[in-house]
Amino acid sequence: MNAKANSRSRKLVLRETVSSYLFLLPFLLFFVLFVIYPMFMCVFTSFFDSTMGREDIFIGFENYKTLFADKVFWIALKNTMVIVLVSVPITCAFSLWVASVISKMHVVATSAFRCIFYLPVVTGSVAVTMVWKWMYNNYYGIFNYLGTNMGLIDKNINWLGDPKYALGCIILILLTTSVGQPIVLYVSALDNVDKSLVEAAAVDGATSFQAFWKVKWPQMMPTTLYILVITMINSFQCFALIQLLTQGGPSNSTMTIMFYIYYNAFKLFKYGYGNAMGVILAIIIAILSAIQFKVAEEK
Repeated sequence: MNAKANSRSRKLVLRETVSSYLFLLPFLLFFVLFVIYPMFMCVFTSFFDSTMGREDIFIGFENYKTLFADKVFWIALKNTMVIVLVSVPITCAFSLWVASVISKMHVVATSAFRCIFYLPVVTGSVAVTMVWKWMYNNYYGIFNYLGTNMGLIDKNINWLGDPKYALGCIILILLTTSVGQPIVLYVSALDNVDKSLVEAAAVDGATSFQAFWKVKWPQMMPTTLYILVITMINSFQCFALIQLLTQGGPSNSTMTIMFYIYYNAFKLFKYGYGNAMGVILAIIIAILSAIQFKVAEEK
């Protein structure tokens, strides 16, 4: 009797396992074909002199040697790191502050503000970028109009055409389009904080800041870690803004790694060289993400 029961149990487990993998099969195929395979080909092609019109030529690490001697690559890396180091902390801090404010409002007001801040995320990046391009216009843009009329600037500024301002303008746009998702996530995280612990801290005489730092913040660390990693990756992958507004100019002042990869791979048709940059970018993102996970674990 036990043998028959065990046999039926094994058959049931086998059937459920097969069914589970069959349900997963479409996703697994998509993941392998459009994620794993392209990643493998990116690394593989980075060791070749690959371009259009002829067969690939194996050159070993020559693409990487050329890359580290490329002055434009280092400029692009510096600009990308500036974008990341400025946008990520500001995005997280601003999102947390906004979430803390609107989470205390009536549920209708909270939902309305979440929708308002999330609109730039679901709006097409091209549409958002075109609006900002009009605002930055050096002849009839709203920033020059308000600046000259309020006496903040003496004459119109070519915001996107001046190396002093161009990268800052890109960062400002990136900030406005990056805060939507973190705000929504932080509002949810604040709602899930154990209220009894907050009340206990208040009874013990803790101030609002102390209750937040000692009680709420530790419970929000998983959400914060996710926001930090996702925001960092998005900042490293800044491309659409550059492509639509400056194309890396003026004088490479807004050149980023993602745009430089695109420029080499799809403008100069140096696929192997572009893939080598992609590999370096992936390594940098992986290292920084690992550091963030390590710091979060220690806290």
